[in-house]
Amino acid sequence: MREKRAITESSPVLCPASYPLASLLCLVLMSGCRRAPTFNILGSFFPAWLICMVIGIVLAFAVNRLLVYLKIDKEIVWSILVYPCLAMFFACTLWLIFFS
Repeated sequence: MREKRAITESSPVLCPASYPLASLLCLVLMSGCRRAPTFNILGSFFPAWLICMVIGIVLAFAVNRLLVYLKIDKEIVWSILVYPCLAMFFACTLWLIFFS
């Protein structure tokens, strides 16, 4: 009986002195939980990051077509890596321009 009590007393989940710190930590972490930017498209709400991602993919496709037209696309060795990174760059840039 004493061994069980010793184990539970020596390893508390939260000591009473850390309650204010835990409460403050919860408040800080929940401060980002506010209304997310969304767009109403045909009665359905889409998150803004999804719109930025789609526009980023379209812009990366446009850059691909431009590079093909200029015959520079053969110079890109890792195109399977370059174009998704380009789409991500455009999406993040649009997000920062419009929502930061």
